[in-house]
Amino acid sequence: MDDKEKNRLSARASRYARVGANVGGVAMRMAGARLMGRGHDSAGNAADIASALGNLKGPIMKVAQLLATIPDLLPAEYAAELATLQSQAPPMGWAFVKRRMAAELGLGWERKFASFEHRPAAAASLGQVHRATAHDGALLACKLQYPDMQSAVEADLKQLGWLFAIRSRMDVAIDTSEIAQEIGERLREELDYRREAKHAALYGAMLRDAETVRVPKARPELSTGRLLTLDWLEGNRLLDHKDADLETRNRLAQAMFTAWWFPFSRFGVIHGDPHLGNYTVFSDEAGVPGGINLLDYGCVRIFPPSFVGGVVDLYNGLLRGDDDLVVHAYETWGFKKLSRELIDVLNIWAKFIYGPLLDDRVRSIADGVKPAEYGRREAFRVHQALKQKGPVTVPREFVFMDRAAIGLGAVFLHLRAELNFFRLFNEAIEDFAVAKVAARQQAALTEAGLL
Repeated sequence: MDDKEKNRLSARASRYARVGANVGGVAMRMAGARLMGRGHDSAGNAADIASALGNLKGPIMKVAQLLATIPDLLPAEYAAELATLQSQAPPMGWAFVKRRMAAELGLGWERKFASFEHRPAAAASLGQVHRATAHDGALLACKLQYPDMQSAVEADLKQLGWLFAIRSRMDVAIDTSEIAQEIGERLREELDYRREAKHAALYGAMLRDAETVRVPKARPELSTGRLLTLDWLEGNRLLDHKDADLETRNRLAQAMFTAWWFPFSRFGVIHGDPHLGNYTVFSDEAGVPGGINLLDYGCVRIFPPSFVGGVVDLYNGLLRGDDDLVVHAYETWGFKKLSRELIDVLNIWAKFIYGPLLDDRVRSIADGVKPAEYGRREAFRVHQALKQKGPVTVPREFVFMDRAAIGLGAVFLHLRAELNFFRLFNEAIEDFAVAKVAARQQAALTEAGLL
């Protein structure tokens, strides 16, 4: 075993110990309280877990935030605490950056750029971004992965079982086995920056005719598996426009709808992380906001075309009151042992997610419901019913599908957009056919180098 591998194993072992001790300690206290017949302090334990994970940074932060966005996967007090975690990791210093860049692009790497800013423009859970300038004058965004992330990811995924164990001790309404596998697969993909470059090319192909969504191009000659160089897209934060006039807010909301649901409905591809830091707003020369820059392509989910067919079938089943079509959709997705009672429970959540799309009128996404309460009532009803009718095994594709739907809804809430979501969705699925999705998907994946 060489020194590099020894260091990697050492880093992983250290990570196991820190995550396991921090999260496992809370789990042991909960188990002890049960053995002694005492009630557990849910709020206190949730705060302890948030504190433990927050001190670690890295990929476990991303996992924790993801868990907090999946409705009713964790108890409410746990989700609330985990949602407060910040994804900002301490940035690498310049001396460290120079060594990392040399490892990726070789000695004399700085000569490959006209300029390269020492201070990072952004720092996140897996890496940090530096602004740079190409020799042709183009502005660039260089995303450099932190060292030992592979070890950190594997250690954190191993310990993810602790979080699911905590949840399963409280109730068994939802079987999380498929969810854990999906999170692991997607997080490992995020470490591969060559794959992310292809994802960016994929979105460039799918959205090339969308005037309100801009996609950066990758610079392969300045990229590696752990360094991704893309065009720098100028823009400002979406929340800077939350008090703009309604026309502007609606334009931005419609751009977000296009960026997420057009690729899904036409190509079977979805961006699984509609986090506020993953896009900015571009404006014209007069300063008028025109649309969004889609910046990050680490978490992209490519679905079988049949899964997209299930989404459209469920929509049409709910719209027409066609129970057979609704059942067919659930079976297409892989739900098993469906009883009439279980279908009724699943429909509670489906009608919540699809609600704005079934309503042919201009409306807000929440339609009078307070933002803080959006989805809570439905999630509670589903959870209570599954305690009696469940458990239900959630197909793995739902992890990022649900996350995208909830995340996008949060954006619409922030913007207070008022749109006819029914018409937007029906335009997206116009002339829908699974065979057409399959053909488009294959062509786009081939163009992007993913096939």
